[in-house]
Amino acid sequence: MIRALIYDLDNTIYPVKSISDGLFDGLYKLIDDNADGLSLASVEAAKEEITRRPFQKVADEFGFSDELKEEATEYLRGLTYSKPMQAYDDYRYVKTLDADKFLVTTGFVKLQNSKVKMLGIAADFKQVYVVDPDSTEKTKRHIFTQILEKYNYKAEEVLIVGDDPESEIKEAKAVGIKTVLYDPEKRYTAADADYRITNHRDVGELIL
Repeated sequence: MIRALIYDLDNTIYPVKSISDGLFDGLYKLIDDNADGLSLASVEAAKEEITRRPFQKVADEFGFSDELKEEATEYLRGLTYSKPMQAYDDYRYVKTLDADKFLVTTGFVKLQNSKVKMLGIAADFKQVYVVDPDSTEKTKRHIFTQILEKYNYKAEEVLIVGDDPESEIKEAKAVGIKTVLYDPEKRYTAADADYRITNHRDVGELIL
């Protein structure tokens, strides 16, 4: 029996693309202005990845200079989002699921909390956790373990739902929790997680 569901935020609850242009304009300009040694293709690919993965990982992968990393990090620390946001249409099914629900997201604290506020979803979750690589060495797996211990769940009583095989899915596997890959655009294969869904409605069948 599944007692708890742990959800990712970005590209799981709402599409980052829906806010990325306005949100990241300043960051994109910083990258453009400090892209020495990077090809135009690499710069554009990095911008695309920033809408899907934590900035720190993208910066390392694409070889951003230390100066660019520092300037961008300082910019992102103070960034918030204050415009209306819309969750995926199928998020409504998440609200109806009969299980404890937690939100675990990676990113800068002020920005992630502002997204939760503008989406109006905090009350849908038993607790919201923000894992900020800028201020902690902990990763999502530490939070997953913390939730298991705090609420006395067994690993087999929990499902992790997220969109990134290299983030929450990988981290959940490391601590023995079953994974559900939310993949509405069908970017991945079923082999990337224990379960693969294209609609949040499908989680209902997995918790029976």
